[in-house]
This record gives sequence, structure tokens and C-alpha cells, in this order.
Amino acid sequence: MSSRYEIRFAGSGGQGVILAAVITGEAAALYEGLNSVQSQAYGPEARGGKSKSEVVISEGNIDYPKAMEPDLQIILNQTSCDEFAFDTKKGGVVILDDTYVKEAPKIDAEVYMVPIVKTAREKIGRELVTNMVALGAMAKILERKGIMKPENIKKAILARVPKGTEEMNAKAFEEGYALIN
Repeated sequence: MSSRYEIRFAGSGGQGVILAAVITGEAAALYEGLNSVQSQAYGPEARGGKSKSEVVISEGNIDYPKAMEPDLQIILNQTSCDEFAFDTKKGGVVILDDTYVKEAPKIDAEVYMVPIVKTAREKIGRELVTNMVALGAMAKILERKGIMKPENIKKAILARVPKGTEEMNAKAFEEGYALIN
């Protein structure tokens, strides 16, 4: 891992992008022994408004807590795609939900169009776990890059989700992990 790795989750309020970033930061700090910092921004609407959350992870000190050029972005709607995709670091990775993102950007990055929301709806039966599906897709990328182990992200999920929902959230994570080839 380079000294700094930036991840951004972006979508609509209610899609769980803030929780996804919190879980990612906790997985990095508690289970990987990395430093992490999480920040968030969202519109005044509780649901449906623009929402983004970022995690910066590093083996060393983190001198600035916000993503400047995300290495990895997980984007769940077209509005967020139009606004944030072009910030991606050259050669980075962007994971787009193909339900709400209809037009992928032309950028110098590896772009995946995957059915995140559709998977949550059809395989789990609840769109509520969209963020857990997204975390699974993210975990595959982070594993490939040698940054984090998927089992540590899954541990952080299970430690954070409400009691009684662990099995559903774990299944959503595993379905998301399987989306990235």
C-alpha cells in the first residue's frame, strides 16, 4: 500500500454511504492495524439528497482528513457520478451502480458497472443493504491491491450492524464481493 489510500462512497441520502465509510475506517484501524480517518458531507434532506463519505487510510500519519484524488470510488447514482467521478486518481478504480447510474464517465480509471442496488433487491430482498453489497464489491478491489482483507471488512460489518441482522448483512457483503470479476 502506498502511504495514503483514499476511498469515496457517494450516492443519495438513505443509501448508507456514511455507514459504509465508517465500517471501512473501522476495518482498517481495528483489524488491519492501519491509520484511518472518515469524513462525510450530505445535503439538508435526510433521504434522497446528495451524500458522500470518505475514508483515508495509511500505514503512516494522515495529515489531511479528506480525499483529494480518490484511489477508489463507489458511486450509487448519476448525480454523484457526474459530480465526483472526474476526481478519481489517474489509474484509480470506480465502481458504479448500474441501476441508478446510466452513463459511465470517460475517465482514465478502471470502471466497473455492477448491479449493486439490483443485487440488494433481488438476492437479499431489501434495498436497505445496498451499502453492504457495495462494501463487498469494494473488498474485492482492496484485496486485489493488497490493502485490506475481505474477512476484516466483514468482521467490521458484523460488529457494527444491529443484532439480528448479521446474517442478512453478511450475505449482502458476499453477494457484492462476487460482483467484481
